[in-house]
Amino acid sequence: MVIVMNKQATDQDIQSLKQAIEELGMQVHISKGEERTIVGLIGNKRNVEGFPFTSFSGVESVVHVTHPFKLASLDFHPDPTVIDVGGVKIGGGNFVVMAGPCSVESREQLMESALAVKETGAQILRGGAFKPRTSPYAFNGLGEEGLKILAEAREVTGLKIVTELMDLENLELVAQYTDIIQIGARNMQNFSLLRELGRVDKPVMLKRGLSATIEEWLMAAEYVLSGGNQNVILCERGIRTFETATRNTLDLNAVPVVRRLSHLPVIVDPSHGTGVSAYVPAMSKAGVAVGSDGLMIEMHPNPAKALSDGAQSLTIPQFSQLMREIKVLANAVGLQMA
Repeated sequence: MVIVMNKQATDQDIQSLKQAIEELGMQVHISKGEERTIVGLIGNKRNVEGFPFTSFSGVESVVHVTHPFKLASLDFHPDPTVIDVGGVKIGGGNFVVMAGPCSVESREQLMESALAVKETGAQILRGGAFKPRTSPYAFNGLGEEGLKILAEAREVTGLKIVTELMDLENLELVAQYTDIIQIGARNMQNFSLLRELGRVDKPVMLKRGLSATIEEWLMAAEYVLSGGNQNVILCERGIRTFETATRNTLDLNAVPVVRRLSHLPVIVDPSHGTGVSAYVPAMSKAGVAVGSDGLMIEMHPNPAKALSDGAQSLTIPQFSQLMREIKVLANAVGLQMA
């Protein structure tokens, strides 16, 4: 349930209503937009059945929310969320590009990648220090050493960094180094991990699960939001279907669907979405055109020698060319790139 306040509602009106709702055993979420203020109610709706909310000063209407996700819903938060990552804004018409290798393999490899990312005008460096791999014999990342290399690259280039968190055990460690905590597809419904991320003062990028519906994806975001962390970025990275020509099926339908349902920024990962570097440029541009807030692209100085995901990684010259094309397209559709 949400309560819409009229334009004449005062701060005192809102506080009086908030107090009454809390006395009924409900949580309150207040969202102040340019045109109106929305008061969201969270909890057992039976507690408020028949309560005369419209008798309170400043109340315009009461709307029942049908979606199971509340805090992620546009009903609760009618204006797009803009997440500020140390001056890099994501959402609300701001377009970001996150790029870099799948894994941090060495200082030399990451620094070369970081300098190339910086030169193209991308704003955020990606790189995995802990890597979830299908095979236990594959390269699983450098761990804390990889995080230190990422932090050094940030110092040298000024880029913000995003890296994946795999488990609760390393939450404090990863949060110490990164600017954005990435939750991978396999952990999208790791609810104990999501609950803890709700208590962390870091933006969380939540990748869609391999076979997750959009509602399940938004419900996963709800776990983080309900814990108090309002800085959640959604990432469409492809879902598993019957098609075998690509690694996954990049579901670009998800972007406009999420736009109609949620205020959270949503970005597209064409690298994991296709698994084939030759398809990444086309799907990157499609991600811009469909209305996403950014892209996450894998690039590597030498993809043929990459320890993970070389087949879907662009070379530095390929990435540079793609960035030139993305800037033109983003400008054409009215998006702002730093």
